Amino acid sequence: MIHDPHHTIIALAVRAPSGLTLTFADGATFGIDMARAVTAYPALSALNDPALFAMARLDALGGYVIWTEDDLEMAADNLRNLAIEQAGGIGPERILNWMAKHSLTQERAAQAVGVSRRMLNYYLSGARPIPKTVWLACLGWETVGELSHV
Repeated sequence: MIHDPHHTIIALAVRAPSGLTLTFADGATFGIDMARAVTAYPALSALNDPALFAMARLDALGGYVIWTEDDLEMAADNLRNLAIEQAGGIGPERILNWMAKHSLTQERAAQAVGVSRRMLNYYLSGARPIPKTVWLACLGWETVGELSHV
């Protein structure tokens, strides 16, 4: 039984030298280029080895892409966020990081950007794509907040 179709991977294909194609249980398919992530995060540097990268596989529940057991893996939610960002969208982690930076609850964050808490939850869970206008509202809220303290 799939509990979270937005963060459960049901199919994986490796595209040399550093690409993955992932299909999620909700039907979305994304291509991801892992090259920048491998360079940016030292914990992933072993994936520079093409033979190791080609060994990518799914865990039993589709929640992770695994290269080496208990040592080198990436969670489905992080991979989906990366794919959305690479496609020019706004990934849920961007909003979550903004909320954490400003110590905002979901209720306060929803009020700050002018959406309902339910809609914010849809965005954060990946159930709905995050409109660019919502991200621009986050940035605008930061600017207004900074100006009000001057």
